[in-house]
Amino acid sequence: MRVERKITFHGQNFADFYLEQTTRVQEKIEYVFKLLKTVERVPKKFLKHLEGTDGLFEIRIEMDGNIYRIFCCFDEGNIVVLFNAFQKKSQKMPKQELDLAQRLMKEYFSQKERTDEKGRNKKR
Repeated sequence: MRVERKITFHGQNFADFYLEQTTRVQEKIEYVFKLLKTVERVPKKFLKHLEGTDGLFEIRIEMDGNIYRIFCCFDEGNIVVLFNAFQKKSQKMPKQELDLAQRLMKEYFSQKERTDEKGRNKKR
């Protein structure tokens, strides 16, 4: 079954990471994003919920023996919000990357709560 999801990012971390990658890695990222946008149940090979977190996921990319991870969450079910990304160099998840993703996710929802759908601050 096809779905329509929107992909957006919070902060500059993901954009900076993406621009540093080779064209081939960028193309693989775009391929996985296409799956995220259109496939109802994305295979765990490409998307995995991170245990012990409140709704944080990792997008999993493999290219030429290198492993890349992009942290994200779902908002309103059909919006994928990207936070930060890194090239994985060991089996263990880098704590600083995970902490950054959790901080960015908290910041995103806090900021969203303070603004209306047009991006203006809500009146209190």
